[in-house]
Amino acid sequence: MAFIDEITLHIKAGDGGNGVVGWLHESNREYGGPVGGDGGRGGHVYVRAVRALNLLARYKTEKNFAAERGYDGGSKDLHGAKGKDLHIDFPIGSIITNNETSEKVYLSQDGEEVLLLKGGGGGRGNKSFKSPTNRRPEQWTPGRPGGEADFFIEVELIADIGLIGLPNAGKTTLLNHLTNAKGKIGAYPFTTLEPNLGDANGYIISDIPGLIEGAAEGKGLGHKFLRHVRRTKILVHLVSVEQENPVAAYTIIRKELENFDPELAQKKEITVLTKTDLIEDPAVLERMVAEMKKATPVVTTLAIFDDAQVKELRDMLIKEIVGVSQSGR
Repeated sequence: MAFIDEITLHIKAGDGGNGVVGWLHESNREYGGPVGGDGGRGGHVYVRAVRALNLLARYKTEKNFAAERGYDGGSKDLHGAKGKDLHIDFPIGSIITNNETSEKVYLSQDGEEVLLLKGGGGGRGNKSFKSPTNRRPEQWTPGRPGGEADFFIEVELIADIGLIGLPNAGKTTLLNHLTNAKGKIGAYPFTTLEPNLGDANGYIISDIPGLIEGAAEGKGLGHKFLRHVRRTKILVHLVSVEQENPVAAYTIIRKELENFDPELAQKKEITVLTKTDLIEDPAVLERMVAEMKKATPVVTTLAIFDDAQVKELRDMLIKEIVGVSQSGR
């Protein structure tokens, strides 16, 4: 199914039910008083953020949505029931724009729910018009229309986990193993020209195209990709053991992040030494890990074709992102 990140939908809240004219019927009175009830309110429309990356694709063939109409009033002063509210799910990161008013709704948190359109109020039955000077009112009013508009929905993907590192650190390869993504892989810089996305147990992982020294000043693919890093919740910093000095390679990217936006330095970060299958002597790898821990506290290693290690890393990342989400950071 092709990924869809924007769509236009027509959405309508429920109209209010009509008020009615009704009269009390008694055996000893031919004409009783007014007892026509009011109509019920139309259903409201709510939008809700969910973890479903390609949810907009479901709406390609169904582009009109409407909440339930309120029920008409009844005799004996019975009020009509409210129309059922409508809840429409959109991916986290959706921006919903009312094409008539230009008002926008932003969905940024899992489970977040926002009232989009109010249902119309119910009409008045004739009992509500009774007064000392109008004892037998014939008046009633129809239900009011519910809100209605065309909405443009666009998705600004908010990745839970961003994979960063110098070119050829193994970001796309790792993404492909952690998720069902199928990013292009090649042994040359900037194979990835746009962020690739994948879904791991409902959490979005993005590989951020290779950064280089000077990226904060716009070198390489510069600002374009650093903006994507800003929207992620956890950074996974990949450093290849092929680097002559892994700590220096790590420091280059850290410096670029801090120069671009100091807040990036405050994000939760996990460092992964990749391509460790290229090192035959375990002692050499241990020394690399020890040196890296002097620069950053959370360090792990990965041989990408070791399924057990990939699973262990996936479980670790999901545990971390759950913790960050629950803490509200």
